[in-house]
Amino acid sequence: MQASCAAQVAFIETGDTARSTTDPDHVMNNKFRLFTLAALLAGSAAQAEDDANVLTLGGGIAGGPRYSGAAERVIGPALAIDYQMANGFYASTLRGIGHGRQLGPVNASVALGYRGERSERDRDGLGGARGSTALRGMGDVKGSATVMLQGAYEIVDGLELSAAAELPLSHRANGRTLSLGLTGTLFERATDQVTLALSANVGDRDYVRTYYGVDTAQAARSGYRQFTPKAGLYEVELGMTWRHQLDERWSVTTMLGLTALTRDAARSPLARKDTAPTGAVFVAYRF
Repeated sequence: MQASCAAQVAFIETGDTARSTTDPDHVMNNKFRLFTLAALLAGSAAQAEDDANVLTLGGGIAGGPRYSGAAERVIGPALAIDYQMANGFYASTLRGIGHGRQLGPVNASVALGYRGERSERDRDGLGGARGSTALRGMGDVKGSATVMLQGAYEIVDGLELSAAAELPLSHRANGRTLSLGLTGTLFERATDQVTLALSANVGDRDYVRTYYGVDTAQAARSGYRQFTPKAGLYEVELGMTWRHQLDERWSVTTMLGLTALTRDAARSPLARKDTAPTGAVFVAYRF
């Protein structure tokens, strides 16, 4: 079940995203923070289904690009609150508000979330960066309320295939995303679990034009050349997570990852770096 939760949540793009809760990658790695939080909350979610309601608090340090394609890197604090009910309902600062169920080898959930804004100014907060002066003239991308649909299938013990879709309810012109991923458990024992996850992220025309495109007006204001990307694969992610259980309530999670822009996203004039390392260390306490 731990691997299942990690796989299921790792591929949501809900923050700016980031890449949020999700991000996609518009806030400093909402997506990346989801990946990390999923790992540290997985044990809690599993226990909640079998046992009782579980509240988990997490905090730590996270680092990644200032926005998707940014050359600048930022490091800052990250906090998370997650309440998982035994009946499958949950409320989380990163997972959103939703319901999930395990049906044999299949894990599925639906949630309401929020994709954060992307600013044309350097804006930093507790959740990470929300923009950069490198985007000056591009205008702000408004945040969106979203529906997140997620599913994971356990192919064999320790190996899962997952899919997630993020559909905006507000500011629908920001576009939709679909992510496909594979998560494998490399090592597991009573107190430790190491997982490796690979995901491919696809955006529709509105999404890639919103976050990687430059229209005529933006080109005139920003100095970037006009660029009209096509829908399709825009990003691939690879991440490794190590979760260490200190006792029945305390755990520490370390994550290292790499995000690579592909195709038109990598060719965008906004993409000053098409690959970006990410990392985090989280401590979690389960009530």
